[in-house]
Amino acid sequence: MIIRKLFKFENAHIVRNCTSRRCSKSIHGHSYKVEVKLKSNFLDNGQMVYDFGLMKLYIKDLIDSFDHAITLWSGDNPEYIEFAKRFSERWIELPVNPSAEQFSRVFFLMVDKILELMEFKNGEKEVEVYSIVVHETDTGYAECFREDAYNFEGMGEIRLEDIKFSDRIKEEWKDEKMWDKILRGDRLKVSDEI
Repeated sequence: MIIRKLFKFENAHIVRNCTSRRCSKSIHGHSYKVEVKLKSNFLDNGQMVYDFGLMKLYIKDLIDSFDHAITLWSGDNPEYIEFAKRFSERWIELPVNPSAEQFSRVFFLMVDKILELMEFKNGEKEVEVYSIVVHETDTGYAECFREDAYNFEGMGEIRLEDIKFSDRIKEEWKDEKMWDKILRGDRLKVSDEI
């Protein structure tokens, strides 16, 4: 069975080296919609694949990090990166160009890691990411499946360790150390109060 949760955020970026001049040479923004699709052949004690309330924890915090932020590619011009970081409190730096395709891969890897580290306590079983759909506009989206997310040779390597969040973004998380804990592989706890 597949379940889906929709998240929304506003974000600015430049997608270098793409065909359209507007996209590759100018900072611009989009109203993104991100569909997180999870799958399992089992239901938990509440007869759910994965309680939607659980997605309000770590998954929501990470996706919401991109809201009202600028996303930068670490391979871009260092002068531009420094300028953007100096004049924006909320920024994320990715090891890949911030296209819809790469956003979908980044979110897939993040959610996949969260599920791997989650301490389930309600009988959840074999819950995994089915796909991530990133709608950049009303008419265009990219959908990432497992074989895309981990296709480092054909689509570029994404190491979670290379994703950087501004201090301001970290301060807004429920747990400022969340990303550090995820990178260390710490177990992620589920509160009784979700």
